Amino acid sequence: MQGKLSLSSAIVIGSMLFGMFFGAGNLIFPVHMGQEAGADMWPATIGFLITAIGLPFLGVVAIGISQSNGLFDLASRVHPTYAKLFTILLYLTIGPAFALPRTATVSYQIGLAPYIGDDMQTMALAVFTFVFFALGLFFSMNPGKLMTYIGKILNPLFLVFLAILLIVALVNPMGSVATAPVSGDYLTMPFFKGFTEGYNTMDALAALAFGIIVVRALQSVGVTEPKDIAAGMVKAGIVAVVLMVIIYAFLAYVGASSLGVFALSANGGIALAQIANYYFGSVGAVLLAITVTLACLKTAVGLICSCSETFVDLFPNSVSYKKYAYTFAIVSFLIGNVGLTQIISLAIPILMLLYPLTITIILLTFLAPVFKGRQAVYLSTTLFALLAAIGDALNTLPEFMGNAVWVQQTLELYKALPFFDLGMGWVVPSAIGFVLGLIYISFVKAK
Repeated sequence: MQGKLSLSSAIVIGSMLFGMFFGAGNLIFPVHMGQEAGADMWPATIGFLITAIGLPFLGVVAIGISQSNGLFDLASRVHPTYAKLFTILLYLTIGPAFALPRTATVSYQIGLAPYIGDDMQTMALAVFTFVFFALGLFFSMNPGKLMTYIGKILNPLFLVFLAILLIVALVNPMGSVATAPVSGDYLTMPFFKGFTEGYNTMDALAALAFGIIVVRALQSVGVTEPKDIAAGMVKAGIVAVVLMVIIYAFLAYVGASSLGVFALSANGGIALAQIANYYFGSVGAVLLAITVTLACLKTAVGLICSCSETFVDLFPNSVSYKKYAYTFAIVSFLIGNVGLTQIISLAIPILMLLYPLTITIILLTFLAPVFKGRQAVYLSTTLFALLAAIGDALNTLPEFMGNAVWVQQTLELYKALPFFDLGMGWVVPSAIGFVLGLIYISFVKAK
């Protein structure tokens, strides 16, 4: 048994963590952001990296330093009822409601859709998603081997195939990024638009879910002391962060440079398919299909495992791990057949609600020594963040829902919040809630 995490174990566990993180959204959103940001790609990418990499890293470390048994344990510092509701909503979002179906639809959209006739798309998507989730279930039936499946097999294969595509695109760019057209909000606020675009990867949410898997992986290699687990989380997290920074920056660059040949695409899945076909022709289709399917499959395995284990813990007298795994895979299969663009549009409001709550619980975990972990500070900060986040969520509803009279009337009230137009109306209210909590505990002694 070892006390501290060895370098080789840190690389394997870090590779596993990266593999669980880097899936569907991580491939398509940086490319689409690069296309939209154009010449403003770099400030947009910096904002994107903060929410797509910085927050997930802090989330994983927060689970380690707080010595929590997972998200429910961490969120219980606010209130047990809130913890159960928040945990259920977060896991459903990164699981069968949005992220899990997206792993299959992105694989299909990029790897097969461009080469199948319009009259066969529905049937082809159904067959592909069925096979995809069948494979995901197969790997998920033995969660104890997750480190081997993802860290030593699926992730290295994915990196090899992705490296081939990115290196060729970097050596022979399709156009100049400096002269690429800039679209939408990237014209006026590229950094903040990139910041909120990072929400779409769902990785800060997934970090709170995957954190406990990393803790168990550390324990399996003999790292058992709380301080050693926290240090091991940092080491494994750094491995994942380095890989993600390099790949995100390259993907954004390739997306921006592709405007020299292609028009702005409807989503990053379409853009990646066009780029692969440009460089490799029919071979590119095979290369990209393998790359994307491996990326999405390893994330799907991690999500099925973590969601199933969590629901078993939350509802111990319900059903077994395997039954939850089958249920989540079947529901994801059904929702996945709605289509990629529809899934993305419906997920954004939920993410705008969940991300402020996720960011605040992560930051409060690190700030806990300042207020001695008093529940009042957790509660007041979270309450103010929640009230403001509701406005950010309403502001991103799909048009057919957002045009409702009551939504527009409610949004008029929220528009008074600072940074609301940036999608960050929760920042100032959360800070106010934190200060009010500090004032309260300065007058009221802990029970």
